[in-house]
Amino acid sequence: MTNELAALSNELAAVVAQAGQAVVAVHARPRFSSSGVLWRPGIVVTAEHTIRREDEITVTLPTGATIAATLAGTDPGTDVAILKVEGASSPAIRSTGELVPGNLALTIGRSEDSGVNATLGIVSAVSGSWRTWRGGRLDRYIRLDLTLYPGSSGGLVVNTAGEALGIATPVLSRIAGLAIPASTIDRVADEILSRGRIAHGYLGVGLQPVELPDHQKGLIVLSLEPAGPAATAGVLIGDILTSLGGSPVVDTDDIQAALETHRVGQPIAAVLSRGGVSQTIAITVGERRRD
Repeated sequence: MTNELAALSNELAAVVAQAGQAVVAVHARPRFSSSGVLWRPGIVVTAEHTIRREDEITVTLPTGATIAATLAGTDPGTDVAILKVEGASSPAIRSTGELVPGNLALTIGRSEDSGVNATLGIVSAVSGSWRTWRGGRLDRYIRLDLTLYPGSSGGLVVNTAGEALGIATPVLSRIAGLAIPASTIDRVADEILSRGRIAHGYLGVGLQPVELPDHQKGLIVLSLEPAGPAATAGVLIGDILTSLGGSPVVDTDDIQAALETHRVGQPIAAVLSRGGVSQTIAITVGERRRD
């Protein structure tokens, strides 16, 4: 038994040492640093809530060197921030799709003073696509049962094989810390690096759930933004929206889910009931103003 525990201890230490080669310390807030991951060559991913300034950001690399970083963009909805660092190489990040509750998980962070640090726990819950209270969508809900110290935010979450589950955040759930999935990070990073921002689609309507005959439900249009996407497409106050993008809609979460499958500038099919008559129109998805 002693030999088995010693072997497990050595295996975990080796995983931490290997994965730690991709983990940096991020200096972008007062008092203490957070962690980040060299996700791609020249690209560091970290937790958005730890970024408290846009200028004079630095990162401490696994070599011990501290270099300047540039903020490429953030997505508060998913708590992802993308930093650019010149000349920083990136070890290959291997992600895994196999994950069940009870799997061991490690969160690996880094500080300028103590270097690599790690915590061990388990994956306590896994489910499908999930919307955060900030309005973003995670491709998977991965809840962690382990200690997340302040400096661990943005750190790499791995399994015992060293495969990445994502990065750690304590702010997207009021229950426990989460791993922002690797697929979500890739999606957000691709859009920020190509567009400089995350474009959030909108229709420009004020909606309220209503009951329809035959126990059906829909969303009645109470207001319209002048010259907004819905108004431009011919939507009228009093119309009842019953389907968007081919899926029924009964609350505003359904609207957001449908919009996430369509890029800004693309048409989306909307089924309306007007005076008891159903009709389908195409609404060109607009981009919500950042203010």
